[in-house]
Amino acid sequence: MSKSKDDGILSRPLGRRQFMAYTAGAGVAAAGLSSTALAQASKTGVDPAKWTAAYIKSIAGTETYDTAAECYKVVPKDYKGRLTYWYFGPTQASPQIEHDLDKQFWDAFKAMYPNIQVTALNLNYNEMIDKLRTSAIGKAAPMVVRLPILAGVEFAAKGQLMEFGPESVGYSKDEFWPGAMKSVTWKGKTYGVPTNNETMALIWNAALFKAAGLDPESPPATWDDLVAYSKAIKDKTGKNGYGMVARVNAGNTPFRFMPQLWAFGGGALDEAEENPTYKSIFVNNDASKKALQASYDMYVRDKSVPTSALTNTQNENQDPFIAGNLGMMIAHPSEYAVMLDRAKKATGEDKKVADEVVANMRYGLIPKGAARRAVVFGGSNAHVFRPDLVDGGLDVNAAKAIIAFATGPEWSTKMAWVSSNPGNLRGFKTKWMKERLETIKFLDVTTSMLPNGIPFPVVPQATEIMNIIVPNMLQNVLTQKMTVAAAADTAAKQIKELMNEL
Repeated sequence: MSKSKDDGILSRPLGRRQFMAYTAGAGVAAAGLSSTALAQASKTGVDPAKWTAAYIKSIAGTETYDTAAECYKVVPKDYKGRLTYWYFGPTQASPQIEHDLDKQFWDAFKAMYPNIQVTALNLNYNEMIDKLRTSAIGKAAPMVVRLPILAGVEFAAKGQLMEFGPESVGYSKDEFWPGAMKSVTWKGKTYGVPTNNETMALIWNAALFKAAGLDPESPPATWDDLVAYSKAIKDKTGKNGYGMVARVNAGNTPFRFMPQLWAFGGGALDEAEENPTYKSIFVNNDASKKALQASYDMYVRDKSVPTSALTNTQNENQDPFIAGNLGMMIAHPSEYAVMLDRAKKATGEDKKVADEVVANMRYGLIPKGAARRAVVFGGSNAHVFRPDLVDGGLDVNAAKAIIAFATGPEWSTKMAWVSSNPGNLRGFKTKWMKERLETIKFLDVTTSMLPNGIPFPVVPQATEIMNIIVPNMLQNVLTQKMTVAAAADTAAKQIKELMNEL
């Protein structure tokens, strides 16, 4: 087992020579970093080649930006117009700070553009997608919509979105992660601007590591190590080692299995490559089969993961983790706040155990594989609907004004406060990023995973591939209904048939 502390928490930046060697190989494709990395450093002052927790902290709070001045270069202050805007914002379950920042966002936009009349609609994810589909068909779509990173391509593929990118609002593509730009690209054309991006990390219980004879401060460096660590925890403590999630039609499953698949060198399509065509099927290549075998080894051979993994989402990992019965899981930085909340609500002996788990909670990078270190590149993007599909027509300048405002360094940072990160790379240099790093524990670790982020395939069929076909493949293996090879080949056939329908 590898026990490199640097591998686990990425405490040292790559030197320039190391980075050039890294980008010359397969690693750069997985990271979303390409030859554009050095261009990004020169244009934004943010260098993805140095992307570590320490580097992120070192640049936070080092620059100030004039949001008004940048926006007024695109749309003047005295512009008169109207805007309809749909987004998924804070809900009743959101912390108060999200509600406060949402109000501040709209108050600040009103002060900046007092003559743009805004009709904004805050919808939940599922309601928004269905409503958008119906509204677009009925030519009653909003001018601008902020959508989850996976959803925009559906509307772009239907020809319902305008070509619209960072340059449309005075920014450069170099100000955004390559992975984020992939998510707004369809057939070589750009259909949106990234608003925020996030990645997950590996969380572990240091006390269970110690009890299993593992270094409590060092997570598994590779996925092979994770399999071994999971077995060691099970064998030595009787507790489950890893919180595997394999439920069908649940977004938690691809967010945890795809990083494993990509790390080995596999994929659904060729989405992990630097320049994916989405025409090659990778799900049954040798690397994908090795990733599937690793899951089989944990579930069937070693029995080191919950037997309920077949129906589990991440929510089902929370109770056993806070009870000290689970060694490792993959989740957002907000998981720490969840555990704190559960510990506060616990009583008696349960509270003692929960407090100990929180004290022993650690965050590190998701393990790497033979091909790369990978994580799902999440977030959201702003899109503009075609004029003839918008009720009352499109006010292009009003659309530009809100997107320039929302995707600049200031508000792309503020609106990502609790669990995400600014889509605009310059946001990482703001005072608000510094405040976030100082107040949100473990945010620096999940943020340091961003260069390893890979977006799901930017195709209209991505939701069915990720939520149905891939989890079914995994279940076929875990239940021993099929061999690894047969399950992978079946999934490949299903993906091919689905793609041929377009």
